[in-house]
Amino acid sequence: MSVPARPSRASAFSLRMSTDPSSLALPHVTRLHAYTPGLQPTGAGWVKLNTNECPYPPSPRVAEAVRREVGADGASLRLYPNPKSSPLRVALARYHGRAENEVCVGNGSDDILNLLVRVFAGEKAATGFTLPSYSLYPVLVAIQDGACETIEFDRSMRLPVDRIAATKAGIFFLTSPNAPTGVAFPNAEIECVLRAFPGLVVVDEAYAPFAAENAVSLLDRHENLVVVRTFSKAYALAGIRVGYALARAGVIDLLDRVRDSYNVNRLSQAAALAALEDQPYFEGLVARVRATRDAQLRAFAARGWFTYPSQANFIFTEPRDARGTTGRAVAESAYRFLYDRKVLVRHFPSHALTAPFLRITVGTDDEMLVLNQTLDAWLKAPPNA
Repeated sequence: MSVPARPSRASAFSLRMSTDPSSLALPHVTRLHAYTPGLQPTGAGWVKLNTNECPYPPSPRVAEAVRREVGADGASLRLYPNPKSSPLRVALARYHGRAENEVCVGNGSDDILNLLVRVFAGEKAATGFTLPSYSLYPVLVAIQDGACETIEFDRSMRLPVDRIAATKAGIFFLTSPNAPTGVAFPNAEIECVLRAFPGLVVVDEAYAPFAAENAVSLLDRHENLVVVRTFSKAYALAGIRVGYALARAGVIDLLDRVRDSYNVNRLSQAAALAALEDQPYFEGLVARVRATRDAQLRAFAARGWFTYPSQANFIFTEPRDARGTTGRAVAESAYRFLYDRKVLVRHFPSHALTAPFLRITVGTDDEMLVLNQTLDAWLKAPPNA
């Protein structure tokens, strides 16, 4: 009597894998909708005003620091970076008047937001945030298979303190200045949230350097506050990917427990440190962006367009066509007209509050001139031009 041959390990594996390997994914992952970033055109000739990048280069010290870090032969690149970005943590702590153990550095502020969700969110620990707001928040929560509680703004963009306090969420993300409207919330109102909300409040301050006020000073009085910052906007380092959190030492310790050991590369650490140390350049850059922003706000006011009082490096305006009409279709028409002429802005049609608006990054004065001339042409163009 012959004994059937035992299938080899390889053939047994192939039997188990006879179906699509993606079917082995966790069920909640197959339902995910990934974050949709702004368009990044590769061709020449675009006036790119859609992703809130800085229109000016970073401090000259940045390129010098990167070249120095690489060295003549690039030998340093064979070595891992400082695992905690310690020199940068020390510099950030000094800059903000905090202790080193109250700073965590990440691969962009998105990395910090991801760490916060990883630590504090889940199926039984809901995450709260406002709508409209940064659209990455629900994506991060969905990756964690967590629950969301959302608080809708109305057109006034007043901070709904009582409704935030009433949520059952354990952590609440508040973007100030808000994206995409540019509205900043005063510290007095943020402090009301910190007192009323029993969980952790994350004030996402990606655009705070362009605002009149920020929440860093509230850290001394409120243990449940986390402030998140980035080098992408005001330091002109979006391509370097460095962000950080300021919080009490216990919160930072938890973020470090779930953080990748080498989450920020050597060159990014060197670049961010050089940018931070050149404060005169940083302050000059911020002043230039603010001046152009305020001039453009006046230009939209002269057009009679409703525009939120931005304290960011972008403007959220409601286009009005030649007949005085506003709405989603009008915003789409303006967006398409600009796009066809290689002026790229951002439109968010999926929410009732944002659908009639365009979000426009503050560019150089020359770029804003092109924007305004193109909008003038749109107003004069026949319908569907």
